[in-house]
Amino acid sequence: MSVKAIYINLPISDVGKSRSFWESLGFTFNESFSDEKALCLVLNEGLMYAMLITHSYFETFTNRPVFNGSTSQVLLAIQVSDRQEVDQIVGLALKKGGTPYREKADHGWMYYDSFADPDGHQWEVMCTQNQPDSE
Repeated sequence: MSVKAIYINLPISDVGKSRSFWESLGFTFNESFSDEKALCLVLNEGLMYAMLITHSYFETFTNRPVFNGSTSQVLLAIQVSDRQEVDQIVGLALKKGGTPYREKADHGWMYYDSFADPDGHQWEVMCTQNQPDSE
């Protein structure tokens, strides 16, 4: 089996606010899959997307309570090229309405920092250097 692409579905409270936040970080949207109920955030063109879906529309896809920002449902980690890009994205996210939820960490072989977006979804931005030796 081979997966062609992945679409992560996340509930949001405001399409306009979400669009503005992610665009301010330099991300784009696939407009073919975006409307007043949902946005298709491009994480890696052709491979990975996050569907940002209004709460009321999200409820039509599940029979469980919808995440409301007060609990952790999933941690989303995105890998970028280097430490500078990690710091740049997280710094910009915090300036544009994101909030910190833990301290950055440097494990030598991996460096990461994190933020919660305006809807409370937790994102980790990380880069790797040399992988640790397997023991």
